[in-house]
Amino acid sequence: MLQTKTLVSIVLLVLPVLVLVGMADAIDVRLVTRIATTLCINLVLVLGLQVFMGNSGILSFVHIAFMGIGAYTSGVLSMPLQMKSMALPNLYPVIVAIEVSPYAGMLIGGIAAALVAAVVSYPLMRLTDAAAVITSFALLMVLHTVMVHWNAVTNGPRTLFGVQNATTLPLAAAVAVVMIVVAMAFKESRAGILLRAVRDDEVAAGAIGADVARLRWQGFVLSAFMAGVGGGVWAHFITSYSPAAFYLKETFVILGMLVIGGAATVSGAVLGTFAVTAAFEGLRAAENAINIAGVLPTTLVGLTEIVLALAMIATLILRPGGIVGDREVGALPLLRKSLRIR
Repeated sequence: MLQTKTLVSIVLLVLPVLVLVGMADAIDVRLVTRIATTLCINLVLVLGLQVFMGNSGILSFVHIAFMGIGAYTSGVLSMPLQMKSMALPNLYPVIVAIEVSPYAGMLIGGIAAALVAAVVSYPLMRLTDAAAVITSFALLMVLHTVMVHWNAVTNGPRTLFGVQNATTLPLAAAVAVVMIVVAMAFKESRAGILLRAVRDDEVAAGAIGADVARLRWQGFVLSAFMAGVGGGVWAHFITSYSPAAFYLKETFVILGMLVIGGAATVSGAVLGTFAVTAAFEGLRAAENAINIAGVLPTTLVGLTEIVLALAMIATLILRPGGIVGDREVGALPLLRKSLRIR
């Protein structure tokens, strides 16, 4: 059973998602709905990264590759049979005959990502520090290369089209809410607590019987599952994409959201996603306004990426633990006192 303060934290983290859905529905503008849906999808991805990175203390670059696995698995399996023959003429016959609902495809995409992570990651879970980071980046490159060259399934470096449009704002928000609960439950579970103990002092944790590699492996597989589900939800929202969508740029954005909010907590993942999304949209609007007005002699490009990079640098220098730090919102002293939480 989750403690009272944990349940309060879940409620406080779910609330802004529900408010976002309500506001978007009230405004009823297509652009606002699209931004809100993208935010919820990014939140699923950031929460998945937090499950592993926040609890283990190990930076993972490969997270976005698992999003790609989920996106391609869900998109291909749920694609109508006639569309498959057009979009993927060289697709394996056994897959051509399969057509599942988009919602089942999203779940299968998460399972496929988790299975790949389970197979390739266990030997890597003994690595720490720079070796683990370099290895995760190498694994990202390997999986990206597979997606680029597996023409039969991904259409190679070209755009895969024909994916069903099934993701709505309520669906994306519902998945985000579920993932908030999953991330918080894992953090408060025995595996999550032991994993953080390993993060803080690997030698001491090993001395009391913690299986370091197995704990990291569990967190990594769950993280991959969440990324795969997020990839499936994203695929049925975008409906056409290429392997380029699952590489360095998206990695940088998702990592920036988590670092700025605070990797140690689920609250940091939620706050970072909302804060960076709001900043991105504001900067994108400012960039467009500057270009339309012709203020500069040349077209302004890349303002959002530059500001995000500077924000990450400033956060790491001034507040390494992120905006939230190491306490969940329900555990903040003033809030606990006002709500009479023990």
